[in-house]
Amino acid sequence: MYYVYIIKSEAKDWRYVGFTTDLRERFKNHNQGKVASTKIYPL
Repeated sequence: MYYVYIIKSEAKDWRYVGFTTDLRERFKNHNQGKVASTKIYPL
């Protein structure tokens, strides 16, 4: 099963939409700066 998620930056007017089969792993990767598309933005 796939999940669609939205991340909103608290510091900027910025949102990221993504999809994954493992939400916990994906959010962990976002928070650790391992996802190129969100690496440069503070979450």
